Order: sequence, then C-alpha cells, then structure tokens
Amino acid sequence: MTSGDTHGDGRAPEGSGPARRPAGLRVLVAEDFEPVRTLTTRMLNKLGHADVDEAEDGQEAVDALAAKHYDLLLLDMSMPHLSGMDVVRWLHAHPDRLQGLSIVVVSAAAHEERPMLNELGVTMMLPKPVRIQQLSDVIDAVRASR
Repeated sequence: MTSGDTHGDGRAPEGSGPARRPAGLRVLVAEDFEPVRTLTTRMLNKLGHADVDEAEDGQEAVDALAAKHYDLLLLDMSMPHLSGMDVVRWLHAHPDRLQGLSIVVVSAAAHEERPMLNELGVTMMLPKPVRIQQLSDVIDAVRASR
C-alpha cells in the first residue's frame, strides 16, 4: 500500500491529486474500410478510451451490440451485409441494447442522410475524414448528455 492509497490496490482516494480525467467510454467502431477503422480506434485510444471494439460490416456491428453494452457507437452508413441504417433499425427493435448508447454517424455524405437519421433519433454526425479534435468534441457532447 502506498501513502494515500485507501483502496489497497495502488489507486489514489477519490478526489485526490490533480483533476481526474473521466473514465473511458466503451466504444464500437463500425466501419468497413480497415484503414479508417484502425485510425479511428487509435484516435480513441489516444483520447483515453481503451475499451474499443471494431466491426467491419453491419452484421458484425449487430453481433457486437447484441453481445455487449456500449456507451458510444461510431457508425459508417455504407457497409456490406447490413447498412448503418439497418443497424440503427435493429437497435430500435432491441431497445435494451439502445439504452445508454449514443450513436454517431460517420459519413462523407452525412448532410444528405440527416433527415432520415433524425427520424430514427440519430442527431450526432461526424464528417469523413474524422479529425481527432472533432472526435474529442463529439465525445465531450456525449458525456454532457448523460
């Protein structure tokens, strides 16, 4: 046990030391283009989010969402097997998986898809290519909405 360690596991007591960075989010990155998926995951890791899973198509996204609860879904709209829109519809058919989940559509054509996405309750969008500051801003907005 170190000095100031009240948990017996090396963790400092709550509220001690410098301002604490918020805990990382559980994130699913659903993107069929591997370089974009990998880069997005790396940016999330750099922003302090270590619990990041990847799905390379819509069916993998649905399988991951069925198996685990996430805080954030970064969702490409154009994917094989199931589109991003199909994934959102699946989530609405499974409200227990939608609870506590923020969906952010990542798309080069997000502005064209906005009306349909708004009807499905998706209001957050990121344009491609994703920049780390934009991603950080969206994560801050997700945290603020909780």
